[in-house]
Amino acid sequence: MPARAKVKSTTKRAAELSHVDAKGEVRMVDVSGKAGSLREAVARGALVLSRKGFEAVAENRVAKGDVLTVAKIAGIQAAKGTASLIPLCHPIPLDHVEVTATLDAGGCRIEIEARTRTRSSTGVEMEALTAVTVAGLTAYDMVKAVDRTAVLSEIRLVSKSGGRSGPYRRAGEKR
Repeated sequence: MPARAKVKSTTKRAAELSHVDAKGEVRMVDVSGKAGSLREAVARGALVLSRKGFEAVAENRVAKGDVLTVAKIAGIQAAKGTASLIPLCHPIPLDHVEVTATLDAGGCRIEIEARTRTRSSTGVEMEALTAVTVAGLTAYDMVKAVDRTAVLSEIRLVSKSGGRSGPYRRAGEKR
């Protein structure tokens, strides 16, 4: 019999946690009573490369192909599969996913951004974050033969809108 995940806390504290029931059992939140609304999220991250790795990407000389295009496709695909990767995440219908991957020559970086949108009863932050992460991992996989020093970093939620908690914007982020 598999071990059951329980939160070691008082019943009062467990009741305050959205993914824990009153007995301390892990659960998926019930959103069936929430009305659907337009929800959007933006996430960003970067793959920092060596000069050699950056030039290989910029000059499209990576043996596995066009790094930026494949990373964008991987990010879109990942957003659509977020609920299969994150156990307590709801599967939601995505109305829009946009992933951009741009080169920053000054920083030897691939800047990655994901924008997600749904009309659902729960948010799309995890889908945007997953898209950025998988796009970055894909770029790393493609460039690792020329640059094993590459670092995927700064993955963060930039903004979100919709839902009961209202809008959020990370301080200091450009649009």
